[in-house]
Amino acid sequence: MQSLLEFINQNQVILFLLLFARISGLFAFFPFFSHMTIPTAAKTALVIFMVIFLFPFATMPHMEINMYTVALAIVSELFMGLIAGLILNLIFAMLQMAGMQISFVMGFTMASVIDPQSNVSTPIISQILTLIGLMVLLALNAHHLMIVFMVKSLHMLPLGQFYPGGALWEYLLKSMSSLFVYGFILSFPIVGLSLLSDLVFGMLMKTMPQFNLLVVGFPIKIMVAFVVLIAVLSPIMFIFSREFTKALNHLSLLF
Repeated sequence: MQSLLEFINQNQVILFLLLFARISGLFAFFPFFSHMTIPTAAKTALVIFMVIFLFPFATMPHMEINMYTVALAIVSELFMGLIAGLILNLIFAMLQMAGMQISFVMGFTMASVIDPQSNVSTPIISQILTLIGLMVLLALNAHHLMIVFMVKSLHMLPLGQFYPGGALWEYLLKSMSSLFVYGFILSFPIVGLSLLSDLVFGMLMKTMPQFNLLVVGFPIKIMVAFVVLIAVLSPIMFIFSREFTKALNHLSLLF
């Protein structure tokens, strides 16, 4: 008992708090780990287990011990988790952007569901693509790679010493612009074919005025869009997995 009391000193408590802030920040913003369908109790238990497991590998940072420096270090760790989660969630936003454009050309903009992650109304195609992307993430063992990143971060970046550099902000700006580009690229086969079908239906309306576009045209357009979506789903997920792997590699910019 006496040895345990000697072990629990001021430095050890501060080290535990900083490590808890880093792990909880990463779990709070990383894809899959931050999903709202996972019970909060399970997330908390996993964070505490990771903190206890990684505590022997953590080292106390060189800083002045007072209330302000410790609070600033905790905020720094939470901000690191926010930036790391933003880098990875931008890839999922790419799928959501493509799903919104596909839903628009299919006439499914009114067919929206509540996204359990963001609690906002999302087009159903975006929700389907996001869930498939989440399954691809698990199939690639990306959740294991995210845990490996948490362990490596203890050796690469001291606790409480995170500061975003210019290269990190430059990468985030490029990722934001690439979000719209890749969203259009992924949805282009369906969007392009939809525009072509609109052209064909317009020609039919000119040659056959009795052709009822609302009764015949829209079901055909939806059916063709679904067929094309199934055909290009594999390339879409390949691009998603490739970009997600690149985003995981670019997490080193945090150091």
